[in-house]
Amino acid sequence: MASLNDIRSTFLDHFAQNDHRVVESSPLVPRNDPTLMFTNSGMVQFKNLFTGPEHRDYVRATTSQKCVRAGGKHNDLDNVGYTARHHTFFEMLGNFSFGDYFKESAIPYAWDLLTRGFGLPKDKLLVTVYHDDEAAAALWRKVAGLPEERIIRIATSDNFWMMGPTGPCGPCSEIFYDHGPGVAGGPPGSPDEDGDRFIEIWNLVFMQYESHEDGSRTPLPRPSIDTGMGLERVGAVLQGKHDNYDTDLMRALIEATAHATNADPDGPGKVHCRVIADHLRSTSFLIADGVLPSNEGRGYVLRRIMRRAMRHAHLLGAQDPVMWRLAPALVQQMGQAFPELVRARPLIEETLQLEETRFKTTLDRGLKLLDDEVGRLPEGGALPGEAAFRLYDTYGFPLDLTQDALREQGRAVDVAGFEAAMAEQKARARAAWAGSGEAAEGAIWLTLAERLGPTEFLGYDTETSEGQVAALVRDGAEVDAAEAGETVQIVLNQTPFYGESGGQVGDAGTLRTDAAKVAITDVRKRAGLFVHEGRVESGRLVRGAAAELAVDHERRSAIRAHHSATHLLHEALRRTLGDHVAQRGSLVAPDRLRFDFTHGRAMTPAELAAVEAEVNAFVRQNTQVDTRIMTPDAAEKIGARALFGEKYGEEVRVVSMGTSPGSGVGPRGETYSLELCGGTHVSRTGDIGAFRLTSETASASGVRRVEALTGEAARAHTAGDIAALAEAAGLLRARPDELAERIRALLDERKALTQEVADLRRKAALARGGGGEAAPETVKGVSFLARALTGVSGKDLRGLIDEHKAQLKSGVVLLVADTGDRAAVAAGVTADLTGRISAVDLVRVAAEALGGKGGGGRPDMAQAGGADASKAPEAIAAARALLEA
Repeated sequence: MASLNDIRSTFLDHFAQNDHRVVESSPLVPRNDPTLMFTNSGMVQFKNLFTGPEHRDYVRATTSQKCVRAGGKHNDLDNVGYTARHHTFFEMLGNFSFGDYFKESAIPYAWDLLTRGFGLPKDKLLVTVYHDDEAAAALWRKVAGLPEERIIRIATSDNFWMMGPTGPCGPCSEIFYDHGPGVAGGPPGSPDEDGDRFIEIWNLVFMQYESHEDGSRTPLPRPSIDTGMGLERVGAVLQGKHDNYDTDLMRALIEATAHATNADPDGPGKVHCRVIADHLRSTSFLIADGVLPSNEGRGYVLRRIMRRAMRHAHLLGAQDPVMWRLAPALVQQMGQAFPELVRARPLIEETLQLEETRFKTTLDRGLKLLDDEVGRLPEGGALPGEAAFRLYDTYGFPLDLTQDALREQGRAVDVAGFEAAMAEQKARARAAWAGSGEAAEGAIWLTLAERLGPTEFLGYDTETSEGQVAALVRDGAEVDAAEAGETVQIVLNQTPFYGESGGQVGDAGTLRTDAAKVAITDVRKRAGLFVHEGRVESGRLVRGAAAELAVDHERRSAIRAHHSATHLLHEALRRTLGDHVAQRGSLVAPDRLRFDFTHGRAMTPAELAAVEAEVNAFVRQNTQVDTRIMTPDAAEKIGARALFGEKYGEEVRVVSMGTSPGSGVGPRGETYSLELCGGTHVSRTGDIGAFRLTSETASASGVRRVEALTGEAARAHTAGDIAALAEAAGLLRARPDELAERIRALLDERKALTQEVADLRRKAALARGGGGEAAPETVKGVSFLARALTGVSGKDLRGLIDEHKAQLKSGVVLLVADTGDRAAVAAGVTADLTGRISAVDLVRVAAEALGGKGGGGRPDMAQAGGADASKAPEAIAAARALLEA
């Protein structure tokens, strides 16, 4: 039996032998389509090749694309685990032609692979075509020899693909496998087509038209091919299964789940095992591609998937986190095809374990609330939307998690009521927010960008240039001029000023025209424009004026040093802590740098010292910092690291710095740091000057933050530390290298003196309280020793109580202390009497006499306070009265 790994290889090899480039799966976070939350089909990474803006050095491609459908328009989450073919994660096998071949080749390629490569019986296959696509129907008759009854014409949009309302589109041809008359269901297009007898395994899309706004279509000059075959679906067919979850790969994950939870994979917990196995794949691949659990965006969808799986583990009786223990089974099954799983395994395990540990408490509380709500409902009644919203708002239960929990009880959720409660909360939030006007302001930049085109950035090569004032904006509206003293936003046709992005702050400097001088305080990017924040210091700035532009050199130099140091820091962290380290945010400013990265625990002092030393080693190396312009594919091939979440165009800047001379840091001759980066950098690593780590803290769940200084800032920080050390050494009359030993000795001496003072204070208090050994009285046959003391703190009373109890052997002690501004009272009862008398009861009545209230402790020792120490006799009397009673 061919495994899913074998099937994947057979597919890719088939098209490689037919001159297709085997292209690696793109990440689950799309780099070229901001409209998508996750990559959900094989064509996503090729979208710009189909539409025209991008060109590559091949015109045929084949992939096994990892996909996630768990949010937005394509959301299969609710069905996962309950049906035979729904998944949150799946692999889409595909072959693509970018204006090269068309139907006459796509159909033979598909038929040859299915019948010869995979060995499927020809009489088990049938196809659909768009109702007027006679060319495809004729090819199926000619190539496959299919009779008319097995070429089904479909007149609906099911067999016509469109990229959007406008743009490339074309008819489809879907290939189905017939499981035979023993399975219920009819062929596609029939009334009972939703049955399981006929299963779609491959869809061929023939992109041959362009759709226009008026609804008309015109032929494309270069028709293209886009196909998609679900690996899990075709795997089930080839392995003689009717359920994707019975394939070898999924079965291995299900059995690993069952083993970890002591469950029967085919017993009552079958659905739970299936959900966990599916969600293990999606969560692990998302983490490997840089997504971490959070409360918004992609991170929120990841958290929803994780929590759904964790609830099913809870239903299987798992008391401890389970999913992280399943990661090795996933890596064993899929690590060879997707090496990112191997690299990210430590991060995957750590993230899953941490999230499940945190969620278990929330889960227990949320399920209890859900049970309470359901207990008040009539038989079969739906959960009110307000209750579902309360679960979401208070315990982080997404609506689909609540629906999933109730599905097993045959109950529904009032979704309309949930949405109404959600809308009400949003309305309250809007009412409480005055608004910033950002949405309205954003429209002006889009308008200007359409009219002016993007700003040309010259700042990689120069800090001074000429430019023309293309537009002036104040308070969200265009103006023709700005007077002295006014603040204005300036758009130029070209500029040497860097606009804030990639963590690097915007430049500052000056802008001069014949009639005005402007201080530029910041630059930001808006819709492709570099928007300069300026204050007119003198004269009058007018639109259209020619300008001389100069970046603040000292500030830019400091920013460059911090940015280049950030690259060295990133690599040093990765080599010190492990390959799981990945950037999660940064700030590059003139006075400091801040760097956030994935790591599950605080760094040790030794790790911090190692990172700092490694960065400084490459600073001293003083090698040239090189920048090359490359395609993203070429950059990836040479190992350049990309910043997660960043969008890259047809060309990228690749910054390299540092080479290892065999000093023990990396292999000999290896480029040390190689990253995609659009920021500004030093010319040589020595220009950084020096590097000093100043702090390491937590930034978010699974994310750490370090801050550091370079150059003069690092020198000044180090000089300050040295000065403070010298001052401390002078005060202690010691050499700096003796400080630690001297401080330890002083701390020991202080501890001994503190204990001695406490002992003397107790003795003095006893002397002031009457001196000598106090004589107890007998109350109801119990020895009762009561004393009023002065000059004693409340914390001293516990030790005095213990001393008096030791003297009594058997009895009760009550001490009232005048602490200066308040009273303190403590009671002690020897162990033989705690069954009859409680110290807590004694201090409460005594405290009440002192003008206090309450008190707490144990039956053998309790303390309380009061307002009036002069009432000590009354407090002692109250305790005595309690004993007498």
